[in-house]
Amino acid sequence: MEEGKRRLYLQVGFLLLIGCFASQLCASSDPIWYESFDEAFEGSWIVSEKEDYKGVWKHAKSEGHDDYGLLVSEKARKYAIVKELDEPVKLKGETVVLQFETRFQNGLECGGAYLKYLRPQEAGWTSNEFDNQSPYSIMFGPDKCGITNKVHFILKHKNPKSGEYIEHHLKYPPSVPSDKLTHVYTAILKPSNELRILIDGEEKKKANFLSAEDFEPALIPAKTIPDPDDKKPEDWDERAKIPDPDAVKPDDWDEDAPMEIEDEEAVKPEGWLDDEPEEIDDPEATKPEDWDEEEDGEWEAPKIYNQKCETVPGCGEWKRPTKRNPAYKGKWHAPLIDNPNYKGIWKPQEIPNPNYFKLEKPDFEPIAAIGIEIWTMQDGILFDNILIAGNEKVAESYRQTAWKPKFEVEKEKQKAEEVAAGVSDNLKGFQKLVFDALYKIADIPFLSAHKLKILDLIENAEKQPNLTIGGIVSIIVVIFTVLFKILFGGKKPEKVSARKRNTEVAGTSDDQGSSEETKQQDDKEDTTAAPRRRTTRREN
Repeated sequence: MEEGKRRLYLQVGFLLLIGCFASQLCASSDPIWYESFDEAFEGSWIVSEKEDYKGVWKHAKSEGHDDYGLLVSEKARKYAIVKELDEPVKLKGETVVLQFETRFQNGLECGGAYLKYLRPQEAGWTSNEFDNQSPYSIMFGPDKCGITNKVHFILKHKNPKSGEYIEHHLKYPPSVPSDKLTHVYTAILKPSNELRILIDGEEKKKANFLSAEDFEPALIPAKTIPDPDDKKPEDWDERAKIPDPDAVKPDDWDEDAPMEIEDEEAVKPEGWLDDEPEEIDDPEATKPEDWDEEEDGEWEAPKIYNQKCETVPGCGEWKRPTKRNPAYKGKWHAPLIDNPNYKGIWKPQEIPNPNYFKLEKPDFEPIAAIGIEIWTMQDGILFDNILIAGNEKVAESYRQTAWKPKFEVEKEKQKAEEVAAGVSDNLKGFQKLVFDALYKIADIPFLSAHKLKILDLIENAEKQPNLTIGGIVSIIVVIFTVLFKILFGGKKPEKVSARKRNTEVAGTSDDQGSSEETKQQDDKEDTTAAPRRRTTRREN
């Protein structure tokens, strides 16, 4: 009898174990939340009714596919749209995978294509009020404009001491692919505090949420801070060198001598036409019929280059060129000597940071909604297959089934276009390796002052399908020339005043938008360059 009961209990327990295992298996194979955009988004996704957001969202097919997505349809517009989740997704204690696809069908010169994973909003908030002030937990995705070229990962984390939500930016994030193909972006958040960023399934960045080397500012504040009430003593002398008080200006030092003087030995070139102007009125120009001299002033014909000056050394009044004055010495200054009263650069004393706290794991806010809030100069940006999963394999399966078939078709089409344009596979592969390396070099911190110039060179080179190896080498030469100037010469960086304390804290409270977005607004404004005056021969 006892043996029979024992056997029955074992059978029941075995069946329960199988049931639990099966339920876990099924649960792990399903996403937490998924949006394919196969159906129209109206009614499910809510477009912001805020005045700034004039961009029109469309439910449209990806170019060359039957697959639908959410399309940015107009240039130079602000866009905002949001989808509230049925249940908030918790990010604590478990692996969470954030993934989505985006395609820049018309390329990307200046614009963002990132998602905002919103935390629960204040009472009374409605989806049609979504804007750049709506608090988020994570911002993730590509952004490119001016010197910005990165796949953002920004975590807004609450300081338990101050109550402030601080933006913590991933340091040295990967660059944005520069083609027109569909790419899939994946962020894997592990309970071990590890973060992995994948592009097209390939790991591009690994970081630790609690490492000061990986996030700026660090999630864990410094234990001490400069004392804001500490003042520099009035007699504190920070000058390492001072003018020699005993030095005397030499008697033969002429401070009034000019830097340049006329070259008395210069002779006017033979054939110089003194009576011919370098520019003349265009004989074919006529006054417009609607020209009103009372409103527009006296009409003058536009100037054109005098063809008579083309074959001679020059035209117009000849003037002797200038040369450096050998007697020039400039303003006299006493030589510098060591300052006997020098005490070093003053710094305030360190005090305990009142906002310091210990942290073993990030205190992630749950995801209550997913929003897209961007300002872009480009149209044709398509979002698709937005996924939240609790399993990396689930995200991988969606990449294989939803993204990869489209990507392979687009890649083959691009390859055919490159072959037609005369770009070989070997050169294309070489170009990709070199440009990837150049973008990483441009991100080096001490090149930040020259980053915009370097990126312009790289982007202009990328646009040339028949770029030669010599062209690529020339870009490398420019970058290393900048490096050489920084290391061995050029303008020295301006010294920072000791009074200026680095007390700024990157971050915002609930009623502020992303500091990254604020910084980039100037990059997205249209600018018009003034016309450049042509240099005349007499100035040569």
